[in-house]
Amino acid sequence: MLLNGSEHINMKPIFLCGFMGCGKTTVGKRLACELKCSFIDMDDHIEKQEGRSISEIFETDGEEYFRNLETDTIKKLKDTKGVIATGGGALLRDENGRAAKKIGIPIFIDTKFSICYNRIKNDKNRPLAYNSTKEDLKKLFYTRKKLYIKNSLITVSGGKTVHTVVKEIIKEINKFQNKEKESNDKQ
Repeated sequence: MLLNGSEHINMKPIFLCGFMGCGKTTVGKRLACELKCSFIDMDDHIEKQEGRSISEIFETDGEEYFRNLETDTIKKLKDTKGVIATGGGALLRDENGRAAKKIGIPIFIDTKFSICYNRIKNDKNRPLAYNSTKEDLKKLFYTRKKLYIKNSLITVSGGKTVHTVVKEIIKEINKFQNKEKESNDKQ
């Protein structure tokens, strides 16, 4: 089924991943609107489930606990017919990458560090960003980038207009689904 915004009955979840500030939520909302499907921000979803903010989760229970919540959430969202903006660290675990590839289409929004940094540098709602130096974040960015690529099926270039990134995602999903269909037809 090609994505054209008019039907999504057989649609798999689309997981958007990338570094903090790459545009997952902004692009995700527009993509969901374009495809006429649901949008879920995974961090917001976790906050609602936990009844507290990400910062509070980090402070009280630590990063490992939060990462486990992300793993559980990816698995629980398997039947979502829509776009899911993952947290910046959600697809760093191989387990999460495998799960996202099995149940949906993980897409890495590859946005330059300088753009991400300018978007997140003073954001108190991003505990890792707020409590880190620019150099620490830059190291984290390049370490994570390799994992985003590994745990995604598609990579699109970020840092463009939201409209352009959305159109590129739709084009790449259609290409991916055509290849998948051709592969299944040969079997």
